[in-house]
Amino acid sequence: MTSDDQHFLDLLSSVSKDIRKFSTEAAEATDRQIDLLASKIRSTLSNSPWLPESARPKPQAPPLPVPTTLFERLGVWISRNRALTAAIVAFFGTGAVLVYYQRNVRRRSRRAKRAGNGARKEVVVVAGPASAAVTKSLAMDLEKRGFIVYVVVHSVEEEQEVDELARGDVRPLNLELVEPLTSQLAIERFNQLLATPHGDGTSRHLQFTGLVLVPDLVYPSGPIETVSAELWSDALTAKVVGTVATTQAFLPTVCAHKARVLVLTPSIVPSLRPAFHGVETAVVGALEGFTHTLQRELGTLGIPVTQLRLGSFDCSTIGERTHMLPLSSSATLMWPLSARNLYAQNFLSQGRIGMNNGIFTESGSSPKGSSLRELHHAVFDNLTQRYPQQVVRVGRGSLIYDLVGRFVPGGLVGWILGMRRVSLDEVAQARMEDSVAAWEKVERSTTIS
Repeated sequence: MTSDDQHFLDLLSSVSKDIRKFSTEAAEATDRQIDLLASKIRSTLSNSPWLPESARPKPQAPPLPVPTTLFERLGVWISRNRALTAAIVAFFGTGAVLVYYQRNVRRRSRRAKRAGNGARKEVVVVAGPASAAVTKSLAMDLEKRGFIVYVVVHSVEEEQEVDELARGDVRPLNLELVEPLTSQLAIERFNQLLATPHGDGTSRHLQFTGLVLVPDLVYPSGPIETVSAELWSDALTAKVVGTVATTQAFLPTVCAHKARVLVLTPSIVPSLRPAFHGVETAVVGALEGFTHTLQRELGTLGIPVTQLRLGSFDCSTIGERTHMLPLSSSATLMWPLSARNLYAQNFLSQGRIGMNNGIFTESGSSPKGSSLRELHHAVFDNLTQRYPQQVVRVGRGSLIYDLVGRFVPGGLVGWILGMRRVSLDEVAQARMEDSVAAWEKVERSTTIS
């Protein structure tokens, strides 16, 4: 390309830029003139007396002022993004309410009512194994909060367990359930204690506030084939029949004083209903049915009954160490050979997975569990609140495993816990090989002898 050609191209580009600039300015000037003319026509028509009111154009609204301050710009942004603003306000507002509620609940003073001279006047009875961690913890906490606590005992050993707590207002209450006459005499002495005036020169009477039922939380596990009828009978007698008998013994006193009744039951295993835990599932199901019936019966008298469904708790602070030892094959050695071939692999697999997740633990104690303070607060609140709840879930896993048990298929729950289908043909072949090996061993020993 020659220099003349380049000069010609530069001239064309400059001309095109001038044309574009001129056309843009002309268009803008034309728009301004048209807008000015339109506004004059609109103003003239809107003020014309010859046109009716409905036909007159509305005067043009003045332009909105440009926001200058931060608050004005924020207001303009909120008006343009109302949905996003509502979501942000709802999120932070809900969070603030929850934080405020949690702080108030934790800081709230939980103390039992006292007499005019400052003496204790409210009595709570805790019916549960005296050696259990939950029973000891509840008794000591209720005493610390100002209650006079009576722990139901059935033997001299349990009475010594209560005396070892070294708390002046934690006292044993001997209740022989197997002997109705002795049990009746003990209840009469307890009623007489409540009716007797206390204090120096005052007529202060003790007030029966509540009965806390804490059935034993330790249950045998294993296939139904290997759990003997004696174990089933002992579990049902101690945990179900014992709870019912204790409730029957105290019901007249509960009705006379309009005391609260609290029933504490485990919730994780009964919610999931896993294999090899039939005793716990059956016992807790019976206790829940008994509690529901008791709620309806005492509800007609205005007496609240609350079921506390317990998750797992960390009981190491009161000397109850964890029992999360890994399961070994020795746990199945007492089973018959046929049951071992059928169930041992799934039993051990499910036990390991459950213990690693804090599901299957003795006494509800787990290092991954909640603090016992949550249980203490729940018990105190339901003893003192004006309108206590009928069912309260407290402790790690009490809610989430309940939802899993309700909405997740049982087969999926078993698969997550390590349950796998066992081939009966392989089990039969293994039995045949074991029997052949046993006969060969017997023959060798006979030959040697």
